[in-house]
Amino acid sequence: MHQQSEQRRELAAFLRSRRERITPDQVGLPSTGRRRTPGLRREEVALLAGMSATWYTYLEQGRDVRASYQVFDALATALQLDRYERGHLFQLAGHAPAAEAEEPEALAAEVAAVPLLLQPHPAYIIGATYDVLSYNRAADELFPNLTATADRPANFARWVFLEPAARDVLVDWEPEARGLLARLRTLAGRHPGDVRYTRQIDELKSGSPEVRAWWPRYDVQARHGGRKRLRRPGRGTVDFTYTAFHLAEQPEQTLVIYSEDQLDAPAAD
Repeated sequence: MHQQSEQRRELAAFLRSRRERITPDQVGLPSTGRRRTPGLRREEVALLAGMSATWYTYLEQGRDVRASYQVFDALATALQLDRYERGHLFQLAGHAPAAEAEEPEALAAEVAAVPLLLQPHPAYIIGATYDVLSYNRAADELFPNLTATADRPANFARWVFLEPAARDVLVDWEPEARGLLARLRTLAGRHPGDVRYTRQIDELKSGSPEVRAWWPRYDVQARHGGRKRLRRPGRGTVDFTYTAFHLAEQPEQTLVIYSEDQLDAPAAD
């Protein structure tokens, strides 16, 4: 029962956060008078979704009400959710299979060896909560102080938000940190009631004012590859391309490989 109650609260807060970011102009509604809160009113969302304003209010209040897949599909459209946000909404609404809480993550020896084989390219494997399960020397040099302790593994989210060196290494620290927190929110939504996420978020909130400010925004995002600008000792800012591969037998374990971006390198003679 506690898990269901917590999930309803998460759903209510997520709906409210998405409603408050949309203006009437964005959805073709007239902006009438002063508004006590930013964004759309509850009755406006209900109108756009073709549902009862009372039922929508119940959802935002976290009441124990049941709504169909079609209702949440209409809400996702009305709130202009992207595909990651839609998936998160359906998870919270109970219209997607929720993963069970897992035992501490294990990594097969042959999988743990993969980052070592990729040296000199920085590479690491992260788990469901961004624990760094394996990494090579190049990754250790690229992300200084990404170290394990006697009682727990290194954790990339902890490094980004709580390790002072991260703000120097990550040239674009704020967008990088916001994106990581959005991906962590997505993962937590797939594991309602999983104490690993509760403990992790509590730790990040206690040590990071940014996490305290950004977590209530309910941004969600999937893990993906991309580009990063990183500062390297003696070299200044270096552009990197990184690629993420989900492991076949453990899809929430991800191999991440970095390579220096060669797009701007001069052509050979």
